[in-house]
Amino acid sequence: MGHPAAATRTSSAATTEWIDISVPIYNGMVHWPDNPPIAVKPVMHVERGDLATVSALEMGTHTGTHIDAPIHFIPGGAGTDAVPLDHLIGPAKVIQIEHPSAVTHAELRDSAVGHAERLLLKTLNSERCWKGSEFVSNCIALEEDAAKYLADLNTLAIGIDYLSVGSPDVHRTLFGAGVVIIEGLNLSHVTPGEYELLCLPLSITGGDGAPARALLRRLS
Repeated sequence: MGHPAAATRTSSAATTEWIDISVPIYNGMVHWPDNPPIAVKPVMHVERGDLATVSALEMGTHTGTHIDAPIHFIPGGAGTDAVPLDHLIGPAKVIQIEHPSAVTHAELRDSAVGHAERLLLKTLNSERCWKGSEFVSNCIALEEDAAKYLADLNTLAIGIDYLSVGSPDVHRTLFGAGVVIIEGLNLSHVTPGEYELLCLPLSITGGDGAPARALLRRLS
C-alpha cells in the first residue's frame, strides 16, 4: 500500500480552512521497533455477503499521531483520560527547527517561543521520516536543556513531527511541568506561523498513550 501521510486534507471554505496534521493509520505502517505492529484486518465485508463491513484494528497506543500521558514514564502518573483537553485546543505556534540533528535550547531561545502556549516543532523529520515503513532511529528530538527551557516557560503542549519528543528524561521534565506531549505529527505541508490547534486523543482509561486527530487553522 502506498504511503498516504503527505496528503493535505482541508475544508473548501478558505476562511475556515483546517489542515490535517495527523498521520493516517494503515496496515504495516512505521512504528517503534519494540511496539506492536499495526494491522487493519477485515473480519466482515458487505462485498462477501456480510450484513456490514467490520475490521479489527491492532496497534500500540503510541502509533502514528498520538499523545503521551505521564504514566508512560512516571509510576502512578495520570492516564490519557485525565489529560486536560484545554491544553490541546487553542492558539499554537509552528516553528521551523533548522538544526539537523536536535531541538536545542539555543534555537528555541532565538526563535522567541516564550509567548507560545502550544508549540509545534517542524523539523527535518516531516520530510524524511514519513516516506516509508522503516523506522528512522536518528530522528530529531529535544535535548534535555531544551525540554527544561520549555517547561520553565509554562508551555501547555509540545508537538513534534515523529514518534518521540526525546529521551525518558525529556518526557519526565515536560510531564513534571504539566506539558502535554503530542508525537507523530506530519508538518511537511505546514508553513511556520500562528495557528489554532485542535487535537483530540481517544479517552483510554488509565492509558499511557492515545491515538489522536490533530488539525490546524491559520490565524490571520
